Amino acid sequence: MKYIMLIYQGPAIERQNALPEEDRKQVYADYQGINETPGVTPMPPMGLPENATTVRVEGGKTLTTDGPFVGMKESVGGLFILEADNLDAAIEVAARVPAARYGGAVEIRPSQVYW
Repeated sequence: MKYIMLIYQGPAIERQNALPEEDRKQVYADYQGINETPGVTPMPPMGLPENATTVRVEGGKTLTTDGPFVGMKESVGGLFILEADNLDAAIEVAARVPAARYGGAVEIRPSQVYW
């Protein structure tokens, strides 16, 4: 089954940036290790939420606003796709995401196929 893994940074970015250099290098190595895990399809990192533009269409008119769609502290900071046998296997990979141990979270959603 394919799972979409949404990485919510929350305070993790600030906490990781405050780490000593060796620990920051380990965070990057941990992300690289996940990217190299069999079954993982990595995606490029997302930019910061404050640089986002949200688009809506109302009454045929395109409206744009600055910032992410949701006004929350824990906006999505990245994602990857995982091919795993079951949810337990997906949880094991999600637990390796550095953001999850530095105050963020990883949301796991089964992929849906409509065609």
